[in-house]
Amino acid sequence: MPSPEPTPTRAFSSVLIVGAGMAGLSCAGALASVGHAVTLIDKARGPGGRMSTRRMDTPLGQVSFDHGAQYFTARDPGFRQQVAEWAVAGVAAPWPVAGADAWVGTPGMNAVIKALAAAQDVRWNTRAEQIVRQDGGWLVHTDAGPLGPFDALVLAIPAEQALPFLSLHDFDMAGAALVARSQPCWTAMFTFAEPLPGGREILRDCGAIGWAARNSAKPGRTGPEAWVVQGSPDWSEANLDCDAPDIAARLLAELAGALEADLPEPVTASAHRWRYAQSAALGRGALWNPALGLGACGDWLLAPRVECAWLSGQQLARAMAEAAASCPA
Repeated sequence: MPSPEPTPTRAFSSVLIVGAGMAGLSCAGALASVGHAVTLIDKARGPGGRMSTRRMDTPLGQVSFDHGAQYFTARDPGFRQQVAEWAVAGVAAPWPVAGADAWVGTPGMNAVIKALAAAQDVRWNTRAEQIVRQDGGWLVHTDAGPLGPFDALVLAIPAEQALPFLSLHDFDMAGAALVARSQPCWTAMFTFAEPLPGGREILRDCGAIGWAARNSAKPGRTGPEAWVVQGSPDWSEANLDCDAPDIAARLLAELAGALEADLPEPVTASAHRWRYAQSAALGRGALWNPALGLGACGDWLLAPRVECAWLSGQQLARAMAEAAASCPA
């Protein structure tokens, strides 16, 4: 059954959400739709997070790489409706090669995050450094200066990043974050002057490679031959502190082995380390302490899928709306 939509209710005068990824933006949209005033902050320079798209200028022209999440699925009725709206807006398209229910953002994975962020008050390049409970509200000290007070505060960031904040204010939430350990991922990105042999577009679970894809073959992509190669969780963990150029060279060799072919020299080669790539799966949906006005959402509270990040944000927004409705005028 689809989750019921939140009904208009008494609004918080101010809500701050730390983290403007899928979970935070989902929560913000649901809260704003019923009259709550929401501000989001994020340490990144712009929309994307683990759904980022990196663009590079090369001798062959500009190349884009989805170097985080590779695709997403849509199974929950509410999320299917959201994805249908993205498709109509031209920011998402099905990618049947990856699965019958696989979707990608277009022209990059971050397109759906951009669409969600465009409707919200998001302050990029702003890192939360300390949260303080004061006079029944929340003050947030950031690297750009203090913000607040806010009636409610939401942490929509990976468990490892949320833990230091939660540990000072809510032991149950902190305990959940403590056990929700994420797995890392090394991602290599390669540009080639010609298509690689074999005609394959996707590789899964090939030795050190957890996933590899011809990024340039995804819907809505243009430009030269571009590949994204992601190390398996165990391999990435074992090589977490290696240098990026070394990782790129090793994953290129793994790609050649998986394709059973001699590969041409790449025009560009780089690597990116995701420390918190794949989240845990606690099955808790979202966390909310109405007495403090403190909440947490994210895929780590449900399951490691883009869809689950969206659902977690929706669940928290409903809990917050219900709490606001129960407060005396």
